[in-house]
Amino acid sequence: MKHGKKYQEAAKQVERATVYEPADAIALVKKTATAKFDETIECHIRTGCDGRHADQQIRGAVVLPNGTGRVTRVLVFAKGDKLAEAEAAGADFVGGDELIPKIQNEGWLDFDVVVATPDMMGVVGRLGKVLGPKGLMPNPKAGTVTMDVTKAVNDIKAGKIEYRLDKTNIIHVPVGKASFSEEKLQENFNTLMEAIVKAKPSALKGQYLRSIVLASTMGPGVKVSTAKY
Repeated sequence: MKHGKKYQEAAKQVERATVYEPADAIALVKKTATAKFDETIECHIRTGCDGRHADQQIRGAVVLPNGTGRVTRVLVFAKGDKLAEAEAAGADFVGGDELIPKIQNEGWLDFDVVVATPDMMGVVGRLGKVLGPKGLMPNPKAGTVTMDVTKAVNDIKAGKIEYRLDKTNIIHVPVGKASFSEEKLQENFNTLMEAIVKAKPSALKGQYLRSIVLASTMGPGVKVSTAKY
């Protein structure tokens, strides 16, 4: 993959063989985020898990203390009183059965997170083929299948992120924006890592965290020491 001049200049500041302490890595990622827009800073965690085994799966959610820096659009599937509750909590879209054809047939996907009350999962299940591949399917482990729609919406709007293993057993999650202070990014990173460490599957034998890399949207990856975790 050929990189542009800006990327190459930024990459020169990162010593590829060096594994940095978290605070140093964050400072370096901020320094190398030189795009004209406010880049997202992402954390990529390679684990020793084998996601093909159910007892080594990792999936959960955590509220980052300083949010993600992005506006998250929330769709809530509910009925009865829960519709009004979701609207009052600040959900961007609220509805039931009538939304199915809009998503299925019209390809409407103007939302980032889907929340559903348990009694709506039969309806939402019909969207599995559309929402599943995009990682949008509500899930109890992520707190997105719940009767407490107020808490679910509030948490998401406050900066709740979902983490899960991809097919290569890596977790990819945002930890903030390049415009955040180093302190705010450090707090978010620490909160994320505490959650990931707690999520370690008891069935796993051997090393859990193989490597951690922080990178901005357009910048080079910076390796982070896993020693303290």
